[in-house]
This record gives sequence, structure tokens and C-alpha cells, in this order.
Amino acid sequence: MSMMFSYHRSIGNIYSMELCVKLHDVGGSLSSSNNMEETRNSGAGEGIPFSEIGRARSPSFNAFVAPAQNAEIPDQRPSLTVHVAYPEGMADGLADSSEEEEIEDDSGEEAEVVPETQPLEGERVIPTRVEPINVARVGASVPVMTSSQPASSNSKRHSANFAPSIWHDTFLKYADSEFLEVNEIMKQEVQMHKEKVKMNLSSNDNNILQRLSLIDSIQRLSISYHFENEIDRILVHIHNDFTDKNLAIEECDLHFTALLFRLLQQKGYNISSDVFNKFKNIKGEFDEIIVVQDVEGMWSLYEAAQLRIHGEDILEEAHKFTYNKLKSITNQLSPSLAEQVNQSLVQPFHKAIPRIMARSYMSFYEKGSTHDEVLLKFAKLDFNMLQKWYQKEVGSAIKWWEKLEFSKKVPYARERITELYFWPFAMNSEPKYTTFRAVMAKVCQWMTILDDTYDVYGTIEELELLTQAIQRWDISYIASLPECFKAIFNAIVEIVDEIIELSAASGESDLVLQCLKQALSHYVQGYIDEARWCHEGYIPTYDERKVIGAATTAYQMLTIMFIALGEFATKETLHWISNNIPLIVQASSFISRLTNDLASHKFEQQREHGASAVECCMKQYGFSQEEAYEFIKKDINNCWKDMNEEYLKLIDYIPRPVLDCIVNKARVCEFLYANFGDKITDCAIMKDHIVALLLDPVVV
Repeated sequence: MSMMFSYHRSIGNIYSMELCVKLHDVGGSLSSSNNMEETRNSGAGEGIPFSEIGRARSPSFNAFVAPAQNAEIPDQRPSLTVHVAYPEGMADGLADSSEEEEIEDDSGEEAEVVPETQPLEGERVIPTRVEPINVARVGASVPVMTSSQPASSNSKRHSANFAPSIWHDTFLKYADSEFLEVNEIMKQEVQMHKEKVKMNLSSNDNNILQRLSLIDSIQRLSISYHFENEIDRILVHIHNDFTDKNLAIEECDLHFTALLFRLLQQKGYNISSDVFNKFKNIKGEFDEIIVVQDVEGMWSLYEAAQLRIHGEDILEEAHKFTYNKLKSITNQLSPSLAEQVNQSLVQPFHKAIPRIMARSYMSFYEKGSTHDEVLLKFAKLDFNMLQKWYQKEVGSAIKWWEKLEFSKKVPYARERITELYFWPFAMNSEPKYTTFRAVMAKVCQWMTILDDTYDVYGTIEELELLTQAIQRWDISYIASLPECFKAIFNAIVEIVDEIIELSAASGESDLVLQCLKQALSHYVQGYIDEARWCHEGYIPTYDERKVIGAATTAYQMLTIMFIALGEFATKETLHWISNNIPLIVQASSFISRLTNDLASHKFEQQREHGASAVECCMKQYGFSQEEAYEFIKKDINNCWKDMNEEYLKLIDYIPRPVLDCIVNKARVCEFLYANFGDKITDCAIMKDHIVALLLDPVVV
């Protein structure tokens, strides 16, 4: 395969390469389709060998959503292309040796040539797209400095006046191992109640609805990880009864039908939404007499509608209908039921983290006349036992913060270890992932330091150098910068080294390292693009903002870390996450970026800050702020449809915990940024949640 590169040196000294690929070996050309999924899965054509990922001078291949130039309909699904942006010097080694122009890097030395390599045996390749993304002015008019140039000391630094942490001393004591001790009596009691719940699940005395209701309660109490095998067997049996034995769903009421649909669909069974047609009248509308009079059924239908995918009009109608009706009748319900329904209207169960909601559900469940005392007590004991694990994990991260003296080295940055812990906690809260959460607690705090450095502290000249240092994995680029930049660089190197050491048993640690370097490069590229926009006062289009903003969520990088530390590090899984950013990851990233922008844009605009999705949307479409909010909310709903659909497609190929981790990252953002609040930056609105989840045990 030979490549021809068309070079365009931007004002900001960034190479933008348009790749024209001649596929001599296969006698054809790559598809010009903008559907990345088709390109990635087709297996046709040639691309960049995966073994090139992470090489010192290889490019950062980023999968972006191309801005739709005439997009007026917010639910239009984006087309996907690959944009290859090369900081100066990184592209040199990739030029074909037959090129007439000989490019030198900023040091004046001839660039190292990296020979083209062939894919490893059985290795997939990154499809190379013909058409580059048309992101306007991604390369800002800022000179890219080299490590030999001193950083400007005259540029004005900014301050965001972040409030200090209120939790530092509270959790530091839990880093000591003695606070983790669970007495033997408690362990025995937990095991005894667990066996009783298993017996109840396996009992033949329960009818199908009772079994479904029991599974629903177990999931809402966040103890389903104890009974995955039993739950799977029950759902397989029920699914077979309604398919192989042709049991009539038509004879079931609304609550049963909706609960059955949701539990099977969330386990990966693709159930037709036509099962809800029987609840419509002759006009094709949901029958108010049948639906509205059944509050439990209407609520169940609302919850089931959260799993809708693109094209499921009946569930779209069901969502709108049930939301409006439930909202209008909450004042007519009992206080307990009204509180549950209101919680669901803000964050339905499918979009929630069960462990975060478990404590409030315990109180609702306990008030119910039919609650199971054994199940409830087991849930309380499990909650209290796991709370000790979480306390130690937070305490260890705070101890790490102190050891590296971040409060002195990066005093401008937020210390939010406790609040940020909700991310690794949400990604997977099970005990067996404690190592992952302990490492991820440090990663999330490092990401916040980096965010505050790009958004608040660093000058554009310093940020250019920091970006190059991370992309090239070379601290010499920031040798002339203040110590805070070196502390940031050294911290991520230390964390990556720890991840590689912990994943050594998989036999894929070299591949994990390559994938992490590629993802880190993609991550900081998003930050420097945002910094250039802010420096120039440029307000991008909504699509540009969404794409670049999604890169700074680092969801690809976080997923790679979960794969590595969660013992899922196979070549197949790592290739899937790294060869191009999967649509399910992009959708989760977009939800994170958009919910964050809705919640934080007013605070951020109080200082010099890049435009959020709200400002970009208002400018591009001429919307008012309220209209922009509605536009973005609809876009978020479409991203959920993407995730729901991709989950069903991938469940047979990608480990379920990996897919759940990706979806959970969107779920935690729905919680953290609910009602236009930012629970990370504003400590006050997070306080009660931290106390309930991490400090106060449940009274048994």
C-alpha cells in the first residue's frame, strides 16, 4: 500500500493531512461512505496496522463526528469520518520516501523515518478514510513552541476561584487497613441471608410476575451482582416460554408487559416493541382508560420506554405520553409513591446507577406491604460491608494526593477526589473491581487537574508544549515550564506504569500501553483544540463543539483502563476499543459532554472560557437559551438510543461488564449534572449524597 499526503501548513504550524490511499494490494479503494461502523466492520481494504499505534512518531488517529453543514434536525444521526491532525514533527516519519519535499522538525534535524509495518498475524487494521473531517479552524493561529524556547511569562493567568475540598481529612483515615475490617459475625450473617435469597429465586412457588418483581427489586437494591447466574437462568426460561411455547403476552396487563420487556431488553434480548400495541385505541393512541387508571403500569411503561432505539415510534409515543401523565398526577398519589415517581421522572432506572439509588429505594421498599424481610436485610448488610471498601479506596486516593504534594504543586486546581470517586464507583461498584476503582480515583483527579490547567491556568504557549509532551511521551518538551506542568506529566506516567504492571498477567501489557498512549494523545488533542478556540475568541459550530468536547471526556481512555484492570485485556477487545472509537463510546461521550455543558456553562462564562455547547447552539441556529436547552436535551435522548441499539448489537461479542462500564459513564453524568447542577464543582449539592453513600451506614 502506498500513501500520498497533501500537506497544508496552517497558521498555527499544525499539519492537516488529507490521506489519498492507493490500494494496489487489493485492487480497489476504500468506501467513501461516512458510516464508520460499516467501514470498521467490513474487513475490506487496507488501513494503518494496529502495531503502529503508540509508536513514538506515529500519528494520533481520532474518530470524529463530521459536522453536518446543513443540519437543522437535531435527531439526525451524525456521519463519521477520521480526522488525522499531526502536531509539527509527528508527521515527518510517515511521509513517503519518494516525496520531493524533505521536512525537518523544529530542532533543524532530519526527521526520523518510521518504516511502514505490516499488521501482526490475526491483527485488525484501522480503516483509513479518504475524506478528512472539515472542522473549521481546528489549528489555531498560535505558534507551536519547542522545548528549547522559553514559555512566555507575560501572558495573563486566570483564576476560577474553586472552593476547597471539604472532605480531605474525613476520608484520609480510611487509607489505613484496620478501618476495612469486617467482623466474622457480619460475614456469616451476610452469607446466610444470601443463601436464603438464592432459595427464593429458585423457588417454583412464585409465578412469572412474582419472579420478575423479585428480580426488579434485587436490581434496584443493587445486589444483583450476587445472583447473576440465577437471574440469567430465570430470564432465559421466561424468554423461552414466551417464544418457544408461544405464551400469549396479549393476555398480560400493562405492568407485567412493560416489566417483562424492560428486564429482557436490558439483558440483551431484542424484544419487539409491538407488544405495546394492544394498549392503544382505534385512533392509534394510547388508551387513557386502560393506561392512566393503572398508575403502576403507566410507570412501568415509562421505565420500559427508556430502552427505545431509533425507529421505535411506539416507545417514543409511550415515553411522551407517560411522562406527561405521571407528572400531572403525582399530587394525587401517596407521598411515598409520589416521591418514587418524581425520582424516576428526573432519572429513570435505566439511566441511573443502582448503587447510588439503592439507599432511597430501601426506604421505599421497606414501606411496601409485600416487601421481603430477608431480601431487605441482606441489601442493608451488603451496603454497609461495601461501604467500608469504598471508604478505603477514597482514603487511598487522598493519601496519593498528599504524597505527590499536589496542593502545593497545582494550587489552582480543584481537589475533588471524593466527588470524582463517583465516576469509578459508577463504572463498576462490585467488590472484585476494587483495584480498578483505586487506580481510577487517581486518574479522575489527574484529569481534573489537567482540565483546570487547560481551562484556567496555562498560557496557550505552555499548553502547546504540554500537549506535545504527552503526545510524544517526552518530558523534555516542558523542561522550561513551571513545576506544575512537570508534576502533571510525571503523575500520568506513574499511573500508566501502574496500570501496565497490574495488567501484566493478561499477556497484553505492551498492547495496553500502545492503546493508552493513543487514547491519551486523542484526549489532550481535544484540550488543545479547545484552548486555541478560546485564545482566538472563536465560537465553533455546535457539531464541532460536541466532537472536540467529547474527546476531552477521555471515555475511550477510561474504557481501555477498565478493560486492562478488569481482566478483559484480549487482543480482540483492545482492537475493538482502539481501532476506531466505537459508536457506543462516542454516544456515551456526547452525553457526558452535553450534560456537563448544560450544567456548567453559566459558571464557566463568568471568566474567560471557551464556548460551551449551549453558546455554540445559540449562535449556529439563532436559538434562545431555552431553545438551545431543548435542542441539546433531544440530542442527548438520541445518544441514548444509539447506546441502547449498540448494546444489543455488541452483547454477543464484547464482555457485558465492558459494555455496562461504557453505559454507566453516561448514567453517572445524568446524576452528576441533573437539574442543571454541577455536583463536582459545587461541593454543597453533592454533600448529602456523599454522606449517604460513603459515610453513614444503613440501620439494620
